[in-house]
Amino acid sequence: MTSTLDRQQALELLKKYNKEPFHILHGLTVEGVMRWYARELGYGEDEEFWGQVGLLHDIDFELYPEQHCKEAPRLLGEAGVGEDMIHAVCSHGYGLCSDVEPEHEMEKVLFAADELTGLIWAAAKMRPSKSVMDMEVSSLKKKFKDKRFAAGCSRDVIVTGAQRLGWSLEELMEKTIQAMRSCEAQIQQQEG
Repeated sequence: MTSTLDRQQALELLKKYNKEPFHILHGLTVEGVMRWYARELGYGEDEEFWGQVGLLHDIDFELYPEQHCKEAPRLLGEAGVGEDMIHAVCSHGYGLCSDVEPEHEMEKVLFAADELTGLIWAAAKMRPSKSVMDMEVSSLKKKFKDKRFAAGCSRDVIVTGAQRLGWSLEELMEKTIQAMRSCEAQIQQQEG
């Protein structure tokens, strides 16, 4: 797996098509989570690629919400991004806005963790600490069961993502909380 971009170029590409701070922070969060998973799952040599896929996965969402995952190949292709990264980016929307199925373990992680990061972030904002550092799986599971909480985060996608990875829902939650802890400080620095 290779990328034709360096990290700074990938960030500039994200910001070219995304101006809303929320979308940029989500991209940075998913980047950090994907980097953690790359190291954790034994793909450390591909950490940069995993991170850039996480950073760019919603590249077309802000400008083309109705064409999400449909405009991404064009935007990424114009920037010289390779087919492997385009496939990975588009696979995160499988079944919702894309017919590109997650095949590689990295794509399955992105599919599972993307929605879950949104749920975890929303739950963290409700905590007195406003942080994932003191979040427990048990409290996240309560939020997960409340369909009105962070209603835009698809529980079905999260459950399906865990199944695709062969993990329990609790395992996916625990790992993704750890992944978000690993990058929380860096994201807060960029947020401020």
